[in-house]
Amino acid sequence: MLYCFNSEIKVQFIKSMIYIALFRGINVGGNNKVEMKKLKSLLERTGFENVVTYINSGNVIFKKSGGGSEAELARIIEQAVKDEFQLDLKIVVINSNHLDAICREIPADWVKNDEMRTDVLFLWEKYDYPGVLDIIKYKEVDNVKYVPGALVWNVREKDYTKSNMVKLVGTDLYRHITIRNVNTVRKLHEMVNNLE
Repeated sequence: MLYCFNSEIKVQFIKSMIYIALFRGINVGGNNKVEMKKLKSLLERTGFENVVTYINSGNVIFKKSGGGSEAELARIIEQAVKDEFQLDLKIVVINSNHLDAICREIPADWVKNDEMRTDVLFLWEKYDYPGVLDIIKYKEVDNVKYVPGALVWNVREKDYTKSNMVKLVGTDLYRHITIRNVNTVRKLHEMVNNLE
């Protein structure tokens, strides 16, 4: 917090923090359809600043003055979306420092292309602990790394059907994550850096 003193007047400046909201299950398979333009407008009306969306899968970057915990911001956005679109969507909100820390932990050669698949599984609080690696029981073909707030999962495309990643669907853990491929995560990181 910065203070500027001008004779008898004290002006308080509060630095805005950059956050990233990651929606779960938005615009997937024709379900939970939300236009990003309308979502952007809703968040602006809800009091968020510099709102930017990225692709149609529910990635929103925004600034918020005065702080607030990520969990509180997630609840505010979830309620706004429910009121506006009548959709009960769940989201993860992380700040720019957290995204930076996750990206630093992803090995540079873990990519998403025709030969390799790398996904970042953003975790809800219930499963955000190192022991989550024991729950997923990954196989030899899987490279999995826990970083606070996420699992980074890497597998060769040719081995994807042998991976235990496909067995996550339908589990309680699966209901408490939202997944982005590493290209999307790195692009969001680049966009955040351009805003700072």
